[in-house]
Amino acid sequence: MSDSQLLPKQQQALEKFLTGNAPTQLLIERVGGRKLPKYKPGSQPANTILRSHFTDHKGCNRSKFADIWLPDGTVKSLSIEGAAILQGFPSWYEFPNETATAGSIIGYSVPPSFATQLFISAQSKLFGVTV
Repeated sequence: MSDSQLLPKQQQALEKFLTGNAPTQLLIERVGGRKLPKYKPGSQPANTILRSHFTDHKGCNRSKFADIWLPDGTVKSLSIEGAAILQGFPSWYEFPNETATAGSIIGYSVPPSFATQLFISAQSKLFGVTV
């Protein structure tokens, strides 16, 4: 992942987190108007990755939507590949070069682990089959 710098709002979120917590790796959103916190510690599940993270209000590509802050002060930009891995895509999966298109695939997808659990549950309810 490429190096990045925190935006002012991200820096504020980081400072807010550090006032009551020990330094730990954080996923800090660059965009979005959610009511959820802008940051997530690495020990917690990431917020839902949405298609809208990858486009601006005009529908144009947005290649930077979140950064990863490490306790040593290093900041890395979360790439399309990184977001795909968080969503559960295998590392070999190839995405289109256009950020908005790749982001749509990631943002509209159902994480494979969730789909698997849903299928197993439905199968056991419908057919009495357990795996």
